[in-house]
Amino acid sequence: MQCERCFHRCRLEEGRTGACRTRANRGGELVSLSYGKLTGVALDPIEKKPLARFHPGSMILSVGSFGCNLRCPFCQNHEISMAEEGEAPEEELSPELLADLAVRLRPRGNIGVAYTYNEPLMNYEYVRDTAALIRERGLYNVLVSNGTVSEADWLALLPLLDAANIDLKGFTPDWYRRLGGDLDTVKRSITLAAGHIHLEIATLIVPGENDSPQEMEALAGWISSLDRRIPLHVSRFFPCYAMSDRRPTPVERVYALAEIAREYLDYVYTGNC
Repeated sequence: MQCERCFHRCRLEEGRTGACRTRANRGGELVSLSYGKLTGVALDPIEKKPLARFHPGSMILSVGSFGCNLRCPFCQNHEISMAEEGEAPEEELSPELLADLAVRLRPRGNIGVAYTYNEPLMNYEYVRDTAALIRERGLYNVLVSNGTVSEADWLALLPLLDAANIDLKGFTPDWYRRLGGDLDTVKRSITLAAGHIHLEIATLIVPGENDSPQEMEALAGWISSLDRRIPLHVSRFFPCYAMSDRRPTPVERVYALAEIAREYLDYVYTGNC
């Protein structure tokens, strides 16, 4: 069977699991191994997603599962993003129960559900089903994603979303290939979302990899060509996972790249500084 969820288009023999670790061929059917299985549930400030200009000061119920279709060596959530079924502590929560929990948390400032922590679009069916219920209850749906889902799935999900932060991990195809990703797919997702939902973008600056002024000029200029009002979060890298031997990004480098981005964009924020 061939999975069409993302650009990998994994061909799966019986019993095999895709590159994302969440989708598998079981009995001749393509099934989601992560449906309803949550490895993280927390009430977070909306700014933590990060979203700076979507209901600032509010809280949002944030949930994640396991798996990811990229292999970023700097992943701060690698314990769940790189995990297979059963490798990370999890609890089962149906879309109905999650929607009920979101409503019960309204008195604590909750405005909806954020699908985050790992790559939520690899748990597409669960996000889709939950988002429909959240919308019915008058709450917001927020997505934090690497933006590498198929075009058909993305277009089907967009009407249920209110806001998203999409990682734009750099602006060169070579860097994305090293992360196991595809730059053109991310650019397509951002383009399709722009103007239809509240959209913000995050870029982690890794020293010696995606930290040149020229790359930031190209990245910010491209975002500006869509809408210069799209907020960009320029974040500082800290050593972790397979890049634990690296040094943190110099703070002055993050600030300098943010200043370059401000030549093209109205809203640029620095993170982890």
